[in-house]
Amino acid sequence: MSGPIRVIVHPPSPTGGRRVRVDGEILGLAHNLVDLAEFLRRAGLEIDAADVAGAPWIDWRGVGPDHWDPETTS
Repeated sequence: MSGPIRVIVHPPSPTGGRRVRVDGEILGLAHNLVDLAEFLRRAGLEIDAADVAGAPWIDWRGVGPDHWDPETTS
């Protein structure tokens, strides 16, 4: 693989959780930072759950790493 790895965490889904993509491949639906760290570990990226929120190479779409609950319309 060439170039930096691209990690995208999409906005919370209407039912909760956030879709996670690494280099265009959907890894799953994470419900917290621990889930996200596990998905990244399985993709070969070793990162501690405590460090995930501050990782500069993760693109948090819509909202930041503190939001995992279903989207609200209010």
